[in-house]
Order: sequence, then structure tokens, then C-alpha cells
Amino acid sequence: MTRKAKIIIISVSLINLTIITMGLFDIFKSKSSDGKFVSETAFNKNLKSQMGMTPQTLEQLRKINVGEDNELKLEFFFYTNSLDKAAELSSELKKLNYESDQRLAAGSKTEYLVNGWTTKMKMTDQVVSNWAKEMCELGYKFDCEFDGWGTNPDQDVN
Repeated sequence: MTRKAKIIIISVSLINLTIITMGLFDIFKSKSSDGKFVSETAFNKNLKSQMGMTPQTLEQLRKINVGEDNELKLEFFFYTNSLDKAAELSSELKKLNYESDQRLAAGSKTEYLVNGWTTKMKMTDQVVSNWAKEMCELGYKFDCEFDGWGTNPDQDVN
């Protein structure tokens, strides 16, 4: 692997880490007192944010020769305030043939993480943006917040 490719991979990793970290700070914000984790306002704000970040991440992947014809699995992250909600979302994700599990979020006693991997998908702007929108909506349906996605560009690329 060339030095330039290694630098780009590190850059993509740092961008993904930044996106995830930004989301992690959001999980510590106060949530509603009625037990709801994601308000409609928070959902709409997060959806707008995810729709803005997805093209930026894809742009970084293009710089390391991940083209629209490539298919990759994507790693996803959701947060919520109940193990039951996390388990219900994880079950729904498994129906999509995704790998998914749930657990108490690191450093928290009240937040739960749903994490896993999709099946392979084309890395087109439209496919990935549509998928990210669907994940935001699916999370909201189960009162979970879609915190973003990442990938490993070193998967078997076809």
C-alpha cells in the first residue's frame, strides 16, 4: 500500500471517529422526562446531520479508490435509553440480514448501544444516502437515535 493510500485511510478513520465522537457527546444531553429518547425535533436534526455527513464520508472513500461499483458492508451505531428498545431494534435489523447486537454503552449506566454490520451494498451516493435515511427512520420508529456509520475499505472489494 502506498504512503498516500495509508494517509487517506487514516484520514477516513479520523473522520469516522470524529462523526462517532460527535454523536457520543449527544447521548449525554438531557432527554425527555417521559422516557422517550428521541424527540421529533431531535430526529429531524439528526436526519439533516446524517444526510450532510454521508456525502462527505463517501467523498473520502472515493479518495482511496472506493468507487460506486464497489460493494462494502457498513458498520452502524444507534443509541437509546432502554435495553428493550435496543433489543427490538436489533431484532428488526437482523430481519434485514444484518449482524446486530446491543449492550450498555461504554461509560454509561443508562444508554444502550446497538451496533453491527450490514450486508454488502453498492457504494453509490444514492444507495448509501437512502440507506442512511432509512436507518434514521428505523431508529426513530424504535425510539433509538442513528448515530452514524463507518466502513473498512480493506474488505474484499469487487
